[in-house]
Amino acid sequence: MNEPGVTETTESGIPENAVPENAVPADRRLTVRRLWKVNHLRAEGIDPYPLGYTRDASASEIHDRCAGLEPDTRTGETAAVAGRLMNLRRLGRLVFGVLQDYSGRVQLFADEQGLGGRFAGFGELDGGDWVWARGEVITTRRGEPSVHVSDYALLAKALRPLPAKWHGFKDKERRFRRRELDLLVNPEARRIVEVRAGVVSELRRQFEGRGFVEVETPVLQLQAGGALARPFETHHNALGIDMYLRIATELHLKRLVVGGMERVFELGRVFRNEGMDARHNPEFTTLEAYQALADYRDIMRLVEEVFEAAAQRAAGSARLTYQGRPVDLRPPYRRAPMLELVGEALGSPVFPSTPPARMRALAEQAGVETDPAWGFGKLVEQVFDRLAAPRLWDPTFVIDHPVEISPLARCHRSVEGLVERFELYIAGSEHADAFTELNDPIEQRARFQAQAAARAAGDLSAHPLDEDFLRALESGMPPTGGLGIGVDRLVMLLTDQRNLREVVLFPHLRPEQPLR
Repeated sequence: MNEPGVTETTESGIPENAVPENAVPADRRLTVRRLWKVNHLRAEGIDPYPLGYTRDASASEIHDRCAGLEPDTRTGETAAVAGRLMNLRRLGRLVFGVLQDYSGRVQLFADEQGLGGRFAGFGELDGGDWVWARGEVITTRRGEPSVHVSDYALLAKALRPLPAKWHGFKDKERRFRRRELDLLVNPEARRIVEVRAGVVSELRRQFEGRGFVEVETPVLQLQAGGALARPFETHHNALGIDMYLRIATELHLKRLVVGGMERVFELGRVFRNEGMDARHNPEFTTLEAYQALADYRDIMRLVEEVFEAAAQRAAGSARLTYQGRPVDLRPPYRRAPMLELVGEALGSPVFPSTPPARMRALAEQAGVETDPAWGFGKLVEQVFDRLAAPRLWDPTFVIDHPVEISPLARCHRSVEGLVERFELYIAGSEHADAFTELNDPIEQRARFQAQAAARAAGDLSAHPLDEDFLRALESGMPPTGGLGIGVDRLVMLLTDQRNLREVVLFPHLRPEQPLR
């Protein structure tokens, strides 16, 4: 098959003075040439964007038909294919093209014998054009599966040329800004999209198979709750009120549990108006699930099963390699108390009774920056994030967090000052967060009031007091286990990617020029 780059047609019927050398900038010259072709086709009564053409074979099916055939074989079978022309190359009175569709690439072979008077027009096609072609399925002298073109049609004229070589389109920012081109010329980008689709499908299958019902809850909310994060604000003109993009789906899902839906889940986007880096995007995908009559230990077993199944779907095995190191997603996963991990990182034991002043001194001695307003729980979290989390490579359930940083989790049944919560860490990154849910409305109100005080003191990520949710709790919520899975990070792990933007189709970027 020809080199998978794009070559602009060199033998053109365009008059020499159609695009004067200095009439347009060099980077626009090819586009102007293509616009001339569009106008010329229309002047000849030909629609450069026609309808009514269908294909009866894909590129991969053409390869299947030719499997095992000798070079220079004619099958006697005809096929109609359609896709994007990735390459066009002339060799005397022969023209070779590479057509790409959803299944792969196939070669088009054209000559005057097959096309007659339309042969010259075929040679005027450009890389990037969408083309329909029909002809006999053959293998060339080099054994390449091909369609010997006897009829063709331009389906959509591409006004902009594709990148000259697929291996020349590697600048990450350009790839993310022009994702459509990245997908066209970068097989790895397409593979990631397909793996992500498979992972999402498997997640749905796993939860539906366990009796969970998928639901949809509001994206626009009067109060952004369910997590400690800063929301995006907007205004609802018809209602005349400010609203927020959700930062989590938790509170509405738990209201459904109150309503008798004992197993629910939602796969959807959430939004947090916070920093951006290789593992954070302001818009991301989560799966949240809630199961009545379960606790965080039940949810640990669920997560182990779901992650193993997702790995099998994505990679065919739960034993993976991530960034050159092995990762084994087969259960059981390690359970490690957060305070033990923090104590190991500091070289000094930490307990729920450790005074905040002592905790702050230990953190600062270890080089961790602190804030005078932080309490014990926030200090523990900061030390854990900076010193302990990066060391957790094998799947580890970090369990039993301080109450202060877990306002929606139930108090630990045997250790005062802690809650029944876990975060799953793999390869130094958090992949899931789960609680035995707090279902005591009196205690929940007290925790919300403490968060409201922190918010009034300037902590914009503190949880607001949500009266609608408290009213629901007062109607009675059964003991419940809740779970949140970061879908983007799971796909990163399963596709061996270091940057979250590789697994998000259109990541957020600063505009190339100021918006008007």
